[in-house]
Amino acid sequence: MKHDMSGTRPLAEAVHLLRAELQAVAGRTAPLAATTAAQAWLAYTRFARQRFAVPQAPDADGLLFQYGTYATDGPPAFTLDLTRQFEVADDDGEHDHYVHVHCELRYDPVPELRALEHFDTWFFHDSGDNVDRWAAEVRGRAVWEAVRDRAPTGGAVHQEQV
Repeated sequence: MKHDMSGTRPLAEAVHLLRAELQAVAGRTAPLAATTAAQAWLAYTRFARQRFAVPQAPDADGLLFQYGTYATDGPPAFTLDLTRQFEVADDDGEHDHYVHVHCELRYDPVPELRALEHFDTWFFHDSGDNVDRWAAEVRGRAVWEAVRDRAPTGGAVHQEQV
């Protein structure tokens, strides 16, 4: 597996760049819970267009859009999760692990949101697909209308190794 480092940002900057995009879109340093889903999506798609130093492979840089009602660290919440997955290779260029950078917005799990059930869709840079087409398909989902006028009850931007 080769590394293509030309014209890309270091992976260590990823979570900071997503936070910067969120601040730029929201126009302030307000808590994530004061950010609308539309603002988070705009920041995420801006972040998604930035390229990072990852191995040269079709699935080394992926975008994940998912939602559903989950009870991971407390009471159930409807969670809109915008994740970017980066592959990290070892010194020999072989897969070592992934880094996930998340932007999560949580909402009260009202019946309208629970009715949306669960959904996820992936996009991978360098796979030959078009990120704008994928983003437009995501924006066509009913979830956007369901959360449009709802304020998140919480949220987080974080990075994890998986």
